[in-house]
Amino acid sequence: MQKTVVIDIVGLSPSLIGEYTPFLEAYVRSRHLQTIAPMLPAVTTSVQSTYITGKWPGEHGIVGNGWYDRTDAEIKFWKQSNMLVQAEKIWERAKREDPSFTVSKMCWWYNMYSTADYSVTPRPNYLADGRKMPDCYSHPASLRDELQKELGQFPLFKFWGPGADIASTKWIADASVYTDKKYDPTLTLVYLPHLDYCLQKYGPDLSKISGHLREIDKVVEDLVQYYASRKASVILLSEYGITPVSNPIHINRVLRQHDLLGIRVERGLELLDAGASRAFAVADHQVAHIYCNDAAVYNTVKQLVTNLPGVALVLDRSAQKDYHIDHSRSGDIVLVADNNSWFTYYFWLDDAVAPDYARVVDIHKKPGYDPVELFMTSKARAAYKLLRKKAGFRYVMDVIPLDATLVKGSHGAVDTDPAFHPVLITDAPVKKEEIKATDVYDIIWSHLNS
Repeated sequence: MQKTVVIDIVGLSPSLIGEYTPFLEAYVRSRHLQTIAPMLPAVTTSVQSTYITGKWPGEHGIVGNGWYDRTDAEIKFWKQSNMLVQAEKIWERAKREDPSFTVSKMCWWYNMYSTADYSVTPRPNYLADGRKMPDCYSHPASLRDELQKELGQFPLFKFWGPGADIASTKWIADASVYTDKKYDPTLTLVYLPHLDYCLQKYGPDLSKISGHLREIDKVVEDLVQYYASRKASVILLSEYGITPVSNPIHINRVLRQHDLLGIRVERGLELLDAGASRAFAVADHQVAHIYCNDAAVYNTVKQLVTNLPGVALVLDRSAQKDYHIDHSRSGDIVLVADNNSWFTYYFWLDDAVAPDYARVVDIHKKPGYDPVELFMTSKARAAYKLLRKKAGFRYVMDVIPLDATLVKGSHGAVDTDPAFHPVLITDAPVKKEEIKATDVYDIIWSHLNS
C-alpha cells in the first residue's frame, strides 16, 4: 500500500488560510482544497472516530467528547480506551488485505488499547499526594521513554489550560517524525491542536491570532516537507471550524430553576449529582445532551428547552436519527446551539458555592466541557501557587475564572457559515461537490491504494 499521512490541523477553515499562513496559502494553490460538511456533533472525538471508521456517531457510539454512563450513573469525559469506538477502524481493514500494513496514531483520540501498531497520547501521572505530573502513554511502552529522552517531557500544561501554546503541537509533530523514522508505518495519523486554543479564546479574529497562525503554518510546513521526502501521500484536514460566539447558555441552571437537578452540598460547596437528578445536561461546546432519569419529566423538559434563546435545534430520538446521532449513549434530547451560542456546564446559582474543581483545570471531574480553562484569573496568583509547589507546600491551582463570556469561539453545530467549515487538502481533487465526514474514510482508503 502507498505510504500515507493524515495531518489533522484542528480548527483550520478556509477563512484562516491567507496572509498569516504563507506555506498553506502557497500549498493549496498547487493542490485541491475542499470543505467538509460539518457533522453532528462537530467535536474532536466524534469526528475523528467517523473519519477512521466511515460510520456516523449513531453507529460507532462516540456521541461527544463525553456522555452520561447510565450504568455507573456518572458523567465521563475524555476517556481513552479505543474499545469505546464500536466500529472497525480503517487500519484493521487494511491489515486484513495487507499483513505488512502498519499504522501510527500520534495523539489522535481513543489511542489506548487499540489495534494500532504505534501510538502516543497525553497521559499525566496522578500521584498519591494529589500532584499531576506531565507524561504520555505509548505503544509500545518503550516508545514513551525514547520520545521523552529525545524531545523532553511531554508538555502537558502546554497542551491544555491557560498555558497552552505551540510547544505541545511541536512536540507531537517531532514525535511523529521520530516514530516514522524508526518504524516507517504505512499510515500515520497526526493531531496538531494548536489553533483550537487561540480560536476558542479569541474567535477567528485575525488581528489577535495572526501569530498563532504563523506558528502552526511553520509546523505544518516542516511536516509536509519531511513526509514528501519519504514519498508519502499527504492529506491535510480539520475536524471542524470555529465560529465566533458571545452567548453562553447555562443549560443546567435553567433545568435547576425548574427543580430538575439533584444537588449535593459538601464542605459548603455544591456538586451536581447526575444519578439523583430528574433531568440534567451534559454540555459539550455547541451541543448538549439532556438525560431524563425520570421519564415523567420528559415532556416538561422538551417544552422548556424548545424556545430557549440561543438553541437552534431540539432533537428527540426520532430527529436524532436524521442527524445520525441516535445511540444509547445519546441524551434523551440533544440540543444544538445557534452559531453565536454555546453551552456551559455551570449548575450553581452563586459563585460562592461553586465546586472546588470549577476554578481549576480538571477535565475529568467537570460534568461537561469547560473552555474557560484556557483563561487565568491572575498571573500573580498563579505565580504564588507555583512558589508554594516549589517550596513543597500543598497547593490548589485555583486560577480559572468563572466568567463564560470570556470565550469567543466555539464549534459543534452543523448549520455554520461555509467560511468556518473544516477543510480537506489533497493532491488530486475529490470528485464530490460536498464532502461528508463519512467520505473521509474512503478518501484515506483511496490514497492508501493509489
